[in-house]
Amino acid sequence: LQKMLILLQVTLSVVVGKTLMILFPNAMKRYILKMGEKSRMNQNPKFSYENWGPTFFSFKYLLFVLKVKWKRLEDEAYEGHPAPNTPVVTLGGEVRHLLDFMADNRPLILNFGSCT
Repeated sequence: LQKMLILLQVTLSVVVGKTLMILFPNAMKRYILKMGEKSRMNQNPKFSYENWGPTFFSFKYLLFVLKVKWKRLEDEAYEGHPAPNTPVVTLGGEVRHLLDFMADNRPLILNFGSCT
């Protein structure tokens, strides 16, 4: 049910966005560039609206957003529910799932940190 709601929401926003891009191209360009400012995307010296702007609200855009939003559904944790089985990458580069590291009835301890 959640995936269907996300599909409807994203599809509607893509259809509306694409329609607005056709009807009001300059206004949509300003809007998309303003979004780029918020995400600091346009601080990249190689940034050019002409390279990526027209891809907004395309079919590939729709598929990408759906993939990301659907993937995030699997990564949500809720109190009192089982932990999500999130993919992780080992130091050797192998993709495994978090719960693959569970052994018997021992607790799984995650230690996050960084080295500089």
